[in-house]
Amino acid sequence: MSFLGVDVGTTGAKALLVDAHGNVKASATHEYPMLHPRPLWAEQDPKEWWEAAQRSIAQVADGHVEAVGLTGQMHGLVLLDAKGEVLRPCIMWNDQRTEAQCADISAKTDVLSLTGNRVLPGFTAPKIVWVREHEPDVYARIAKVLLPKDYVRYRLTGEFFTDVSDASGTSLFDVQRRAWSDEMLDALEIPRAWLPEVTESAEVSAKVRGGPLDGTSVVGGAGDQAAQAVGAGAVQEGIVSVTLGTSGVVFAASDSYRMDPRLHSFCHAVRDKWHLMGVMLSAAGSLRWYRDLMGGEQYDELLAAAPPSSDGVIFLPYLSGERTPHPDPHAKGVFFGLTLRHTKAHLTRAVLEGVAFGLRDSLELMRAQGLSFEQVRVSGGGAKSALWRQILADVFNTEIVTVGVTEGAAYGAALLGMAERPEPTLLDPILPGPDAEGYAETYRRYRALYPALAERFRDE
Repeated sequence: MSFLGVDVGTTGAKALLVDAHGNVKASATHEYPMLHPRPLWAEQDPKEWWEAAQRSIAQVADGHVEAVGLTGQMHGLVLLDAKGEVLRPCIMWNDQRTEAQCADISAKTDVLSLTGNRVLPGFTAPKIVWVREHEPDVYARIAKVLLPKDYVRYRLTGEFFTDVSDASGTSLFDVQRRAWSDEMLDALEIPRAWLPEVTESAEVSAKVRGGPLDGTSVVGGAGDQAAQAVGAGAVQEGIVSVTLGTSGVVFAASDSYRMDPRLHSFCHAVRDKWHLMGVMLSAAGSLRWYRDLMGGEQYDELLAAAPPSSDGVIFLPYLSGERTPHPDPHAKGVFFGLTLRHTKAHLTRAVLEGVAFGLRDSLELMRAQGLSFEQVRVSGGGAKSALWRQILADVFNTEIVTVGVTEGAAYGAALLGMAERPEPTLLDPILPGPDAEGYAETYRRYRALYPALAERFRDE
């Protein structure tokens, strides 16, 4: 018996096959490009997702798949006409064109109380409004609005469904009630018929029609971060998942609905649970940018020794704007405090520390909501660095445990198809060291920089 997870990611579609004990049997990924037709725009062709997903599934699927779980990048706007054809490229999660539409939605609706979240440029609703204002011919032909993973579900099953965790990031969903918000739909004049039905993440939504998986159940699935948390075992209050990928995510499960306008308050992929989530847009992406800037050295060569707190250099990792705790598309990256004595090693360590400080911002907001943390579980490409893991333990001043499974959201999606999910493999913990006390003061200086520079960012 096998379970299949399919992840419609930002760079490629992954198919992952696991057995009933959670052991990975096979994995395949096929990539597709990101399109940037104008500054601040980011788009992809949904048909390329489907083609890549088909190829990945064909490589790994055996004849005993019990269920398929879907996950993928959140917030993307996929528009279909009455024949199910794609009307335009998907407007992606990292697209920043809708700042004016967000301001308009915030002015005309009480979006925070109706959905549990501020409306941000990456979310789905302002993109629909943007299409109405700038592409009226496309808008007039809309019959369905889907999220990325749910387009692949449609191509697999012919049915229109989403799940509660992915719907939470649309600015059209009442997170507390776990249902579409009629008030938001009415205020934005968006027909309810355009939206898919909503299911819980582990419920069967439809069955595959045709092909080698014909008749296989497809569960609701989850947005990528909720699926990642399922794979990391962050499914109960007290367990925090930190993902050090291109973006950085702090994910805390909650037994009750909680809301803070500086965090994302979403439904979890686990029934009757929610989560608070902080998202920074450039985490390991900051280190990749810095590595490329320094000539593309190997990471182990780049991470040379430098003292904690980098002899006063502080890095603000806002290279793509920021979400948490500063929902500011104009925020910029900054190296602050440079002098002639500083070397490349100081700047390298400042990048690692700046990302850790940005992630701690989210932890502090969650603590203010009354959440306590028994354990922080870290995963993602950046978690491969022992130095970075130790910096996280020191900056957070808490124990860090590395998640052994590296397959990310696709793994969690596969687990959603199981009635009983195995516990993840956890590697040896890292405890805070003697540098933790000094980082408390450096973090205080870090937090003071954004308020001092925010207006200057906007003036540029």
